[in-house]
Amino acid sequence: MRLRPARKSDAASLAALSIEVWISTYLRHGVSAFFAEFALSEFTTARFEALLEEGKDLLIVSENRDGIDGYIRLAEGRPAPIDGLSDLEIVTFYVQPRHHGKGIGSALLQVAIDHCRNKGRTEIWLTTNSENAPAIDFYLSKGFRQVGVTDFHIANQAYPNHVLALNLPPQG
Repeated sequence: MRLRPARKSDAASLAALSIEVWISTYLRHGVSAFFAEFALSEFTTARFEALLEEGKDLLIVSENRDGIDGYIRLAEGRPAPIDGLSDLEIVTFYVQPRHHGKGIGSALLQVAIDHCRNKGRTEIWLTTNSENAPAIDFYLSKGFRQVGVTDFHIANQAYPNHVLALNLPPQG
């Protein structure tokens, strides 16, 4: 495993990985046109190229000998859905399911935590689907706490998401 900042040349790999993880995580009973259209329009090479070109967010990838197997995206200036949280969000955090349990998620999360500390920040937050028990368990094991619930919207449908926050203890 090698961690590094994402490059524009990673855009297609990031899009493909995102589609794989999103579909395998959330579409357990088949792929409907509704969800397929969302995934194919949301996770595109062009969107990742634009995001990387803009350069505002921290996007770190995990790379093995064959390619990218995970990434984390951290953004500042993101209003939290719950009052009293910071504006620092883990927007996306995906690891290919076949690579779970290898320390990739822990390593990516540590990079994000270190980045926040280096910026003098004391808290980060994220949302995850309320039915995604493996992700929730992972976050809770890393010290996150559930601070609320919000909805993730696709077209006119809403899906409950846990809002989780992590206080960053000082380095020491």
